Amino acid sequence: MSQKPPKSLLRKVGRAIADFKMIRDRDRILLGVSGGKDSLALLQILKHLQTYAPVKFDLGVITVDPEVEGFDPASLRSYYESIDVSYYYCSQPIMEQASRNMDGDSFCAYCSRMKRGIMYSTCRKHGYNVLALGQHLDDLAESLLLSMFHGGQLRTMKAHYLNDAGDVRIIRPLVYCRETQTGAYARDAALPVVADSCPACFSAPTQREHMKQLLAREEREYRHLFSNLLHAMKPLMDEAPD
Repeated sequence: MSQKPPKSLLRKVGRAIADFKMIRDRDRILLGVSGGKDSLALLQILKHLQTYAPVKFDLGVITVDPEVEGFDPASLRSYYESIDVSYYYCSQPIMEQASRNMDGDSFCAYCSRMKRGIMYSTCRKHGYNVLALGQHLDDLAESLLLSMFHGGQLRTMKAHYLNDAGDVRIIRPLVYCRETQTGAYARDAALPVVADSCPACFSAPTQREHMKQLLAREEREYRHLFSNLLHAMKPLMDEAPD
């Protein structure tokens, strides 16, 4: 087992789970793990919560390989075995499909949509009723700005919601956590992070990366920026299903 997650991360994840009623007794949770620092940190946090949470839940992990050059999650298989977690690996040439099928969409949006469909199918096939994703507060803030700047809407990622088919709940337990926190934990715990877990995004700077840089500049001037953004976004994040 890797180093225990720090109390600061556990507190924020625990509060998000409670605030948005993310985990229920006997849930079967499938966690999307790309091999990046955020999803691997969340895996360790959920594994730790399993040991003392007042509700019992099962946990598995899934990696969707979009078959892009430079992405090789094979090394993680032995890691998942070492921490006794069920692992599902799905491979699909998403980048190749995107070049043929994209219509006015970004590669990241297309890839995300395709991956989500694969993860839903895997949940159904193996009896998981909850899909956990590793987006954090920085991701939500970037999504808010993207939606405002480019879509003219006040929208961001939901903390907890039901998919369109009504058979899988999606949760984001890291919504109160900063990227610096997950990164520091991944480094200190020597988690087996797969470098450049989305090579397509690294090779082609995106609108999201522009928003990340904008927020970083503003935070240097306003140290409470992200706590204020969280306060503003909270009504947009809450769509907890019954």
